[in-house]
Amino acid sequence: MSEVESKQRDQIDQALVLLRNQFGLRRFRRGQKSVISRLLKGKNTAAIFPTGGGKSLCYQLPSLMLPGTTVVVSPLIALMKDQCDSLSRKGIAASRLDSSQSHREIQNTLRDLHRGTTKLLYLAPERFFNERFLSTIQRMKISLFAIDEAHCISQWGHHFRPDYLKLAELTKELQIERTLALTATATPTVLNDICKAFCIRKSDAIRTPFFRPNLTIKTSPTTKENQYSYLLSQLRKQKKGATLVYVTLQKTADGIAKKLREDDIDAVAYHAGMDTDKRAEIQKTFLAAKSGVIVATIAFGMGIDKADIRYVYHFNAPKSLESYAQEIGRAGRDGKQSKCEMLLAPEDRIVLDNFTYGDTPTKKSVEHLVDLISGQADHFHLSHYRLSNETNIRLPVLRTLMTYLELEGWIKTTSPRYETYRLKPIVHPDAILNHCDPEIREQIRELFNCLTKGRIWFSLNLTVAIKQLKKTRSQIVELLNRLSEENLIETKVSDLTFGYVWVKRIQQKRRLSKRLHEQLLCRELDEIRRTSMVFEFGNATKCQAEILSLHFGDTLKKPCNNCSGCESADHDRDSLEPELPRTIGGAASKLLDEMVIQYPKELAFARDQAKFLCGLSTPQMIRKRLTKHPAFGVCSNVPFTQVLDQVGRLTTQ
Repeated sequence: MSEVESKQRDQIDQALVLLRNQFGLRRFRRGQKSVISRLLKGKNTAAIFPTGGGKSLCYQLPSLMLPGTTVVVSPLIALMKDQCDSLSRKGIAASRLDSSQSHREIQNTLRDLHRGTTKLLYLAPERFFNERFLSTIQRMKISLFAIDEAHCISQWGHHFRPDYLKLAELTKELQIERTLALTATATPTVLNDICKAFCIRKSDAIRTPFFRPNLTIKTSPTTKENQYSYLLSQLRKQKKGATLVYVTLQKTADGIAKKLREDDIDAVAYHAGMDTDKRAEIQKTFLAAKSGVIVATIAFGMGIDKADIRYVYHFNAPKSLESYAQEIGRAGRDGKQSKCEMLLAPEDRIVLDNFTYGDTPTKKSVEHLVDLISGQADHFHLSHYRLSNETNIRLPVLRTLMTYLELEGWIKTTSPRYETYRLKPIVHPDAILNHCDPEIREQIRELFNCLTKGRIWFSLNLTVAIKQLKKTRSQIVELLNRLSEENLIETKVSDLTFGYVWVKRIQQKRRLSKRLHEQLLCRELDEIRRTSMVFEFGNATKCQAEILSLHFGDTLKKPCNNCSGCESADHDRDSLEPELPRTIGGAASKLLDEMVIQYPKELAFARDQAKFLCGLSTPQMIRKRLTKHPAFGVCSNVPFTQVLDQVGRLTTQ
């Protein structure tokens, strides 16, 4: 045995000891050992495990064997908090930085990072937009960079987030030693994007079987009128067990939970529109209980580690098979038999499709965006929020368009920055000056002279400070960081702007605008196709477990013989084609004419008029409070394409 092989064997032996002593587990789950051994060899690796398949251990255990800090990027605050609490109970130094923390908590985390005592640091991807944090992370020794929900990096994934593309660049800029990309829902196309972005060889992408035989998959075609009564009958006859009921809309969550309580079912709603403390209380109660029903939007479940969820119902169909797989994956993590049933009402298709159509802006809005971008200097900073309002393009879509411009090589991102800094001395300013080293004391004094006093907080004009102190922006930010980390001042930042530099200037703006708009229309069609696949899956007369496995690049040796598809293989299932209303009605047409006269800017184009009638907001509608108008959404039960055909000339949009 060579010296290298001997060392690798010793590492695996050490990993097994940690697995038992630190994590209380007897053996690795399928795929975990392969991922961990690759990371210990310094390889960039991908872990594609089904929900509940043990992805977290793949970075938690190596973090204890590697020097420095393991950084875990996750969009899920609930996961960060739960995992930090769990690791702390195991005696593992884990911290997090997220928007729910107090100033003192953040400062304590930053202090531990500087001392080098933190083994695992959990962050949201947005944290890398913080120039103060970037100056901190550049001083850290990062041995492992783990990206959870890595499918978000692919523009062909079901949850594309442009922020994630920045992570791939960041790993190169920071010269990260090894990277781990984790996801439960990567199709072969998406996995290829992940591997390309993070320089992962195909042989280092570890995929475990998607199918979990303890999950019984059922789909039940129903009608809107019978949807609730069917759910109620299922809940009444099932054995006791923790139950999740997924719905599309917040108001549906509230309404169904209320009706269930009236029918003597212990149910509670959960959605993003609720108070944070209330959501935390509901979540805590559910995690501790053996039974009970939560009626929730997709806001519930991400990062929630509850092993004994026995039932997952989809009262409304999910947007994609990826979403469906993620949500049913929360059932039966303890390995015991669990039921996952989807209620397919054809009318729900209208809501899902309309949400997709509602994201696409008018061609004129895209032209306006290109015009605004084209007029910027060689190096420029922009507020995405203000740009969204100015162009009437929804914020997630605007960020996607900016990413398209970057991918096409027009612009390149530079460091983001906050335009407004506010600070509040925790001790008297004289005490701060006396505390500081003599070599920076005068700089601090001059910095204080640049402050404008408010009632409680001081505002800092960075432009004035740069001139007076003859320092760069990053040097002043570093100065503020030092004072904040030593608990001498408390700082707040706002007005985030994103930095860009031109790679090449746009010469044919209208041609580019047309192409960008066509890309958005392609994404729209792709999202509609994803929803169609859900309804095709629901009406399948062959093994649905096999359909899901194939979708995620896996195969089953034989049908599961336990799903609705297998049970109905010998006979046709009920049709899922809805009888849909095809006109918006004379009253709605007349009302729209009046609204266009009253709001000529906000409702100038047919697509915006159709959005208003279907209850789909735009930034300008929100600003003018049109979403509060009694007529907003009067045609929410009519397909968007039908409304659009009737209110305008589609070829002009």
